[in-house]
Amino acid sequence: MRCAPPIWLGLMSAVLTLTAAAQPSVSLDPQTIGQPPVSSWTTFNGDYSGQRYSALKQITAANVDQLTQRWVYKITSVGAQRGAPEPVIKCTPLLVNGVLYITIPDHVWALDAHTGKEIWHYEWTDHGGHLVGQRGVGIWKTSVYFLTPDNWLIALDTATGRELWRKNFADARKQYFSTSAPIVVKNHVIVGVGGDAMDMPGFLDSFDPETGELQWTWWSTPRAGDPAVKTWPNVTAAEHGGGMTWMPGTYDPELNLLYWPTGNTNPVFAGQGRAGANLWTEAIVALDADTGKLKWYYQVSPHDTHDFDNTTAPILFDRVIDGKPRKLVAQASRNGFFVTLDRVTGKYLVVKSFVPLDYSSGLSPAGEPIPIPDKDPSVGGSINIVNATNWQAPAYNPQTGLFYVNAIEGKAIYYLIDTSTHPSGYGGTGASIGPSEHVLKAIDPLTGNSVWTHEYSNLNNAPTTLGASILTTAGNLLVSGDDQRSFIIFSADKGTILWHLDLPANESSGIITYMLDGQQWLLFAAGDSLYAYSLPGK
Repeated sequence: MRCAPPIWLGLMSAVLTLTAAAQPSVSLDPQTIGQPPVSSWTTFNGDYSGQRYSALKQITAANVDQLTQRWVYKITSVGAQRGAPEPVIKCTPLLVNGVLYITIPDHVWALDAHTGKEIWHYEWTDHGGHLVGQRGVGIWKTSVYFLTPDNWLIALDTATGRELWRKNFADARKQYFSTSAPIVVKNHVIVGVGGDAMDMPGFLDSFDPETGELQWTWWSTPRAGDPAVKTWPNVTAAEHGGGMTWMPGTYDPELNLLYWPTGNTNPVFAGQGRAGANLWTEAIVALDADTGKLKWYYQVSPHDTHDFDNTTAPILFDRVIDGKPRKLVAQASRNGFFVTLDRVTGKYLVVKSFVPLDYSSGLSPAGEPIPIPDKDPSVGGSINIVNATNWQAPAYNPQTGLFYVNAIEGKAIYYLIDTSTHPSGYGGTGASIGPSEHVLKAIDPLTGNSVWTHEYSNLNNAPTTLGASILTTAGNLLVSGDDQRSFIIFSADKGTILWHLDLPANESSGIITYMLDGQQWLLFAAGDSLYAYSLPGK
């Protein structure tokens, strides 16, 4: 069970700075949240599907070279933060009624989408948690919802930034921390949590958007009496098993199911004290949005020993297979496997590696990869793949029928440090070895085969890291970036580079597009700055 809030919570403070700019009326009808994004971007992925696809096509291959910078907003009011020497915008901006909402840890801004001018700025003083990033806000009616590093859900007024209420949902003293964007579904504000160091259980919470009252909790490791405990040595191991929920999930309104990705198993790297598959860590779970009840699961990495957080977005899409319409969900997982499942039942259709790997001995009857024990971390070091992808968003384009993901192809060596029978915390470590390649892959989700691959340049032979999130459009565009400070627009069907822009830092945010005053805009961030582009004279 979670402990009561610590006594110093009463010392929390928040500072609100209002500018002289006009305060527009911002109200979002809950019925429109998750609708395909056109003149707004109302939730983390644009809509509930996770596709990060826009039907806009004013910007095309024929005119993309005419893109012009409209404004830049640079964060100047925040300096170095704990563990973060300079601000980096990692959120996906939301847009409602011409107002943009962006975040970094402890801070929320409302900006005028026409000019980039600041409307208001909310600042929180944290007392714990990690400041590694903040993925954005959720919006419902006239409220903006924001997660702090030390696990407070805060409701703000959309027009003024005035704090409405706050709710503490996890204890930072136990090393829980929060970086996610809340997802608003009907009358639920869905909140995930992060934390590895102290072997705590992951969970997902649902709160009432008006009052902040807790509606339900789903635990990502089983409680006493649950048959899934048999996938752990005992209840105690399960209750310390991790499976954090630190990235937003997706949602099917027709089925009323949330599809949430769960994180790595604890203790991290050291698996000798937790024999078994360790449900529901490293999985995609389907939960009833109104109750949090588990409907089905698919475990991508049974008994994870490599910190392969399975937190990349499960993307929802519909296709016709054997003459019948199917509701599907697909994920490019951090462990190197691409999976396509029936999202009604959870049954697998496709399980195939999308990077070179050799640590699985095959698939179980449920289609789950079977790990090879010899690939587990060892005192002398064992070779396996680097993280094939990470939290940066993939995308799906219904016109091309392709799934897109930024990935890394390379190897790492993994060491076991805690050799005891009951390890804890980080029981090992890993580091990349040899050359690696940063690649953009277009995958056929019905076969798992790569249709095209783009290898990013690495002109300075720098350590290869994962690049930007991905956006696709009906204008046959795929928008992303490399790890060499380039913002790049490709053709979605063939992967041809159509346009690129050199930036002062790597593209770091979720990329969005929208119509504003008859123009299609592209909005993205690099480091501490947010950039707005459109075609000239439109």
